[in-house]
Amino acid sequence: MTVEHLNELLLICSLVLLVAVAAVRLSSRSGLPSLLIYLGIGIAMGQDGVGGVIFDNAELTQLLGYAALVVILAEGGLGTKWKEIKPALPQAAMLSTVGVAVSVGVTAAGAHYLAGLEWRQALLIGAVVSSTDAAAVFSVLRSVPLPARLTGVLEAESGFNDAPVVILVVAFSAAGPTEHWYVLLGEIALELAIGAAIGLAIGWIGSYGMRHVALPASGLYPIAVMAIAVSAYAAGALAHGSGFLAVYLAAVILGNAKLPHAPATRGFAEGVGWIGQIGMFVLLGLLVTPHNLLDDIVPALLIGMILTLVARPLSVFSSLLPFRVPWQEKTLLSWAGLRGAVPIVLATIPMVGDVPGSETVFNIVFVLVVVYTLIQGPTLPWLARRLRLGEGEEPADLGIESAPLERLRGHLLSTSIGPTSLMHGVEVGELRMPAGAAVTLVVRDGTSFVPSPTTVLRRGDELLVVATDPVRDAAERRLQAVSQGGKLAGWLGTGAPQQPQEKHGRRREVG
Repeated sequence: MTVEHLNELLLICSLVLLVAVAAVRLSSRSGLPSLLIYLGIGIAMGQDGVGGVIFDNAELTQLLGYAALVVILAEGGLGTKWKEIKPALPQAAMLSTVGVAVSVGVTAAGAHYLAGLEWRQALLIGAVVSSTDAAAVFSVLRSVPLPARLTGVLEAESGFNDAPVVILVVAFSAAGPTEHWYVLLGEIALELAIGAAIGLAIGWIGSYGMRHVALPASGLYPIAVMAIAVSAYAAGALAHGSGFLAVYLAAVILGNAKLPHAPATRGFAEGVGWIGQIGMFVLLGLLVTPHNLLDDIVPALLIGMILTLVARPLSVFSSLLPFRVPWQEKTLLSWAGLRGAVPIVLATIPMVGDVPGSETVFNIVFVLVVVYTLIQGPTLPWLARRLRLGEGEEPADLGIESAPLERLRGHLLSTSIGPTSLMHGVEVGELRMPAGAAVTLVVRDGTSFVPSPTTVLRRGDELLVVATDPVRDAAERRLQAVSQGGKLAGWLGTGAPQQPQEKHGRRREVG
């Protein structure tokens, strides 16, 4: 590649990114999932489109798709609240194991007996489409006001189920007879255990180091956090474990560790995640050849109907039998099994392995994902309303950014009062901050001022709080408590629990 070629490539990539960014606004207004627009951009650039680009490198697509999935899982983990997914872990684990097995079996049987595919092709399709897509789940669900427990189940499931599905797809793509089912189960369990152990260890070590090391520039914190998360994937994969599970768990720990500059880190990760999604979907759109899809449309629609209306509901209801989950929530979980780039990327594995009929598998998966994402994504909010789930809006967690002041042994905490925060209407003195912490500056409507104890806080205000090292965590908990419980948080059992240190500080201030 010459410098001139590089210049042309940079121009094309920047234009594609700008079009994709504009498409996000269009999709948010129309309800059309953005991933379909990205796929459309890739198809338009391909050999059947206006661009005329000929691209058929399935191996490169698979490698870049894996890299994008790592970034997307890291971004999703950083934005996942531990308190929401903690109670959902047993249910997500069942959906990612028992649910995947049921979905693979039912979908493969339907593909064989109803669509007339050979067993190997049917098993490959059943395994490929049994994985819910992290990018689709994270992007769609966070715009739908679902109860936290349902969001936690779906997000954790999308982070967990990639590992067993990848193992199944690789096993079905291998030459020779497939291993016995109990061997596959043992391999899945071992890889999950290794990936979980490595992800938890790297996440804990990384969060400890980030909290105790002051970097010379704030822009280094997001880079370091993403590097830690990606290293968890690499270490897990090199140890023959589940790298996808490792990166997700490490990112969850990092995202809930109250690291310095946490909102900036999440913003950086979100931007990198968007780039990963755009690049992956555009590349998949380039790989597909539209005129070759015509013969596979009917089998794709039939298999998609089996997956959506039979396999997914059976997997959800059977997996959640040990739990007391209302039928309304099971119904929503059945419909919210969103597919996206993950199944299409996994469909490149048999193509790279030259499995007979792999192009048919890829085409069926591509059509299935496009059609049923177009159906499921926009109708999910409607179904949630019909089932009376997600009505009302709870006060959101307060985003607090922390900047360490190493020489002064203190921290600068900055936060803004959101539209649902109960901090609106509270006086500064009523915050009852612990001794050693104080609100030093308020920015309102572009104007900054030093507040007095009687200053009434309003929605949209940005606060700057100075806290000493010993009370930094207590100050964050107090701000979160007031944001969720109002001025009486702590007195009436609302908001975050108060620590003894906070209570002593409050008595000294009040007395």
